Amino acid sequence: MDKRELRTLYKQKRKDLSSDEVMKLQEKIYAQIFKHDFSEVENIHIFLTIEKQKEINTYPIISFLRSKNKNLIISKSDFANSTLTHFLFEKDTKLNVSKYGIPEPEDGTIFNVKDIDLVFVPLLISDEKNYRVGYGKGFYDRFLSECKPGVKTIGLNFFEPIKEISDINEFDVPLDFVFTP
Repeated sequence: MDKRELRTLYKQKRKDLSSDEVMKLQEKIYAQIFKHDFSEVENIHIFLTIEKQKEINTYPIISFLRSKNKNLIISKSDFANSTLTHFLFEKDTKLNVSKYGIPEPEDGTIFNVKDIDLVFVPLLISDEKNYRVGYGKGFYDRFLSECKPGVKTIGLNFFEPIKEISDINEFDVPLDFVFTP
């Protein structure tokens, strides 16, 4: 299947998950993350949950990473040019929910993308080669292409990878890991 078909299918599959199912799936993913070795990374970019899209709740991951004294970075979206601006996510950072349902920093300390060591990447589905289907605007593919060589990437997905995404192109960036239940 191509990205368009997969996007439609997995948005619906996620929408069809009950609250109990989401909780159980999240707990299984959290268990893996909490065992993962983050000792080699200092600056970690993490997405904030879009609740209306039933994305995994990243706040327990944020709390865990803060307990490990990691610097956390979040983004603000510019839909006019499909880019992200990155900010240090401090405990007192004020958030606003955009018209797209995305929690974003009101303001804060801008963070240089080249200093990010690891990126948690949102996705709808991935394949066995760790390519992903997101929401289709290319924000993360552009963002990841700006990161330093060797930046680590982790996808978080409620669904097991499919065999193949049929329309992968040169702009698609495979992930290093995908955590699934």
